[in-house]
Amino acid sequence: MSGRTIDFAYDLISPFAHVALKRLGQLPTDVTVRPVPVLLGAILTHWGQRGPAEISAKRLHTYRLSVFLGQKHGLTMRFPPRHPFNPLKALRLLAGAGADLATVGRAFDFVFAEGRAPDTEEELQAFAAATGLDVSLAGDEAAKAALRANTDRAIAQGVFGVPSFVCATASGHEVFWGVDAFDMLLAWLDDETLFTREPYRHLSAVTVGIERK
Repeated sequence: MSGRTIDFAYDLISPFAHVALKRLGQLPTDVTVRPVPVLLGAILTHWGQRGPAEISAKRLHTYRLSVFLGQKHGLTMRFPPRHPFNPLKALRLLAGAGADLATVGRAFDFVFAEGRAPDTEEELQAFAAATGLDVSLAGDEAAKAALRANTDRAIAQGVFGVPSFVCATASGHEVFWGVDAFDMLLAWLDDETLFTREPYRHLSAVTVGIERK
């Protein structure tokens, strides 16, 4: 198959999305990646989840794991002084501008290479300068609408976290969540019938045995 496009759903709050960007060069040459900024908080609220950094016992582990994976793939990572931070205005800049992968890469470098959180007016200005984006997009109604539309569409596609790689299929979408699913994504791109055979085929028929209320 040729000319395949994958949506890369990301939020600047995710260190794992920063690592995932580093791995995009491993994708097949016929694949085009379309970066799609989304608001993770809205996605988590929709599915009734909490982010890993919102769980006290999981927070430091999450940071360590993302730095470990980043180093494994050649990244020198530095966390901003506060995390989670509010990425909303920075995401509006990216959504409003329709930012390409190079710009998205500079955005993540600002956060997880320079260790800066674009959640104050001063740092948002610095973020805009570093990415070449127009800071006025933070309050632009079209930019706000674009980010909401991206997030709503991602939820409709079954995205439940970031980063997610959303691949269109004849019957809908396959969603590969997290940088740790990247190898599975590569395997599926090599053979898109992968999940139609065992040991994967029966998984969609597994029923829920117990639910916590």
